[in-house]
Amino acid sequence: MAVAFFALVVVLAAGFAFLNGFRDVSTAVALSVRTRALTPSVAVILAAVFNFGGVLLSGGFAMIFSQSWVRLPSGTTGLIVLISGLCSAILWGIYAWWRGIPLSSTHALVGGLVGAGVASAVMGGSPVNGEDNILLVQVILPLLLSPVVAFLGAYLLVWPVTWAARYTQPDVVHGRFRHAQSVSAAAVAFGHGLQDGQRTVAVLVLGAVAAGVSEPDALPAWVVLLTAVMLTAGTLCGGWRISYTLGYKLTRVDPLRGFIAQSLTSLMLFVGAIGLHLPLSTTHTVTSAVLGAGTNQNFSVTNRRMVLRILGFWVATPIVTAAAAFVLGLALSPLSR
Repeated sequence: MAVAFFALVVVLAAGFAFLNGFRDVSTAVALSVRTRALTPSVAVILAAVFNFGGVLLSGGFAMIFSQSWVRLPSGTTGLIVLISGLCSAILWGIYAWWRGIPLSSTHALVGGLVGAGVASAVMGGSPVNGEDNILLVQVILPLLLSPVVAFLGAYLLVWPVTWAARYTQPDVVHGRFRHAQSVSAAAVAFGHGLQDGQRTVAVLVLGAVAAGVSEPDALPAWVVLLTAVMLTAGTLCGGWRISYTLGYKLTRVDPLRGFIAQSLTSLMLFVGAIGLHLPLSTTHTVTSAVLGAGTNQNFSVTNRRMVLRILGFWVATPIVTAAAAFVLGLALSPLSR
């Protein structure tokens, strides 16, 4: 039974990685496409290649992340927690994509795992250790701090960059920053692979340990390869609904501000993944940076109604996924006995 449940975890984790790439490709290339720095087809291929490379290099960081994340119960109880959490995160991610709302796959997954863990404890099973830690470190703090840092950082960076380009003709400035955006878009895609690849790899490692098919300190090569392939496949398919929201409906940015938003986002993702081992949401970071850079203009171009709608989805994500996973966990709990 445990092996069958683990096989289902693998399928769901692959689907989660595919959806992650499908939705989040927009965050890496939306601004470059909006400012005509890249064509949509070139932008998607660029994002896919650098996503793939980022995931391949995320394996070691994923082991650190999985060992400090949560401790699942062994056997079918822990696998049911993963199944419930993944299902709720996937369903909420599909709904948000349909609505064209950029949100964090990480927060959806964490919310799902917390809800499923509570269901396991309610039904008398072994609890999920580390829930308090992931609620504080991986939901509350990133949800509150990383968007604020990205917004303020992008807003403030507009001033020195525009000052440095004050004597240059606007068409020259636009041309130079369009070229620079090609590099910054690749950096965001690479950072996305580093960050989001860790989550899927960690889920698969936790599932393998719970099923008894792998040791806690082992990282099978197929886990990293499967994650990289599915994340890249989702990127190549591309979910342009969210790209349209970021590029056209949220605010208006020129190549200069687009470069600032993408560069700051990639820097934060690299520091979070490599330096701090802290899971940051690519979506939260780039959306906030776009909003910050776009707000620092001489005229109002921000769609406040869209901003409020996005914030509402961000706050609701861990709550909704936790509730859905709690219900799924209760429904599946008889199978763990």
